Amino acid sequence: MVCPITYRATIIIVKSKCMPMLLYGLECFALLKSDVKSIDFAVTVTRFLMKLFRTFNIDIINDCRSNFSFMLPSEMIEIRKAKFEGKFNVCNSLRYYFGL
Repeated sequence: MVCPITYRATIIIVKSKCMPMLLYGLECFALLKSDVKSIDFAVTVTRFLMKLFRTFNIDIINDCRSNFSFMLPSEMIEIRKAKFEGKFNVCNSLRYYFGL
C-alpha cells in the first residue's frame, strides 16, 4: 500500500513536470473533440489516476481528481487557448496600430 504522501508527491510531479510538456503548444491547434477526449482518458489523467489509486471506478477517480485539484487536460487546454488568443489579439492590434 502506498502512503498518502506518496500519492500527493506523485501528483505534484505529474502536474508540474509532465502535464506542461504534454500540453506544450496544443493551444495553437484546432484539436478535434476525439483528440481531446483521448488525451483526457487514455493518455493522462483518468488512466494515470486509475493506476495510481488501483481502481477502475470513475466516481472514485473523479473524487480523487477534485481532492487533489487535478484538472483534466481538456480544461487546461481551454485555459491556455484563451490566454494564447488574448496575447495573439493584442499582438495583432499592435501590428495594426503601428502599420506593420
